[in-house]
Amino acid sequence: MAKKAKAEEQESSGEEAPKRKSKKKLFMIIGGVVLLAAAGGGGWFVLKKPSPEQIAAAEAAAKAKKPVAFLEMKDMMIGMSNGGQQDRQPVMKIKVVLEIADAKASEEVKPLLPRIEDAFQVFMRELRPSDLEGSAGMYRLKEELLRRVNLTVYPAKVDAVLFKELLVQ
Repeated sequence: MAKKAKAEEQESSGEEAPKRKSKKKLFMIIGGVVLLAAAGGGGWFVLKKPSPEQIAAAEAAAKAKKPVAFLEMKDMMIGMSNGGQQDRQPVMKIKVVLEIADAKASEEVKPLLPRIEDAFQVFMRELRPSDLEGSAGMYRLKEELLRRVNLTVYPAKVDAVLFKELLVQ
């Protein structure tokens, strides 16, 4: 019986060896095809040059940048919160210019200037002089004013709030 089991084992292992070899060959062939396809696709992507029409269109888009519009607001003098530390109330004098990317949007924003001024004054009356100390304080003020202006003029968009003058006494 032992001889019979050994003979069956040899036959089954003899049949498995060609199956393993054929599977291994199949995987190698498929892997080679996938590798060649990936290399060909990568080469095409890297070596493909843009057509003259695409180059011309890109140059035209770069030249067609719209001029930026600047909208100057009235000078404002605002009494600030003193925080209970001083007897006299600090005053801020500020000149602001709004930068708008589109001239059409600038025309939409002009009628809303009184609302923008109101939003600025309501916010800045609560500021203390210590809130404006250093460049970080100025940056926070600029960002908050920009946020408030964009809420006021929506759907138009203001790109930046620029300070022409900012004086705190």
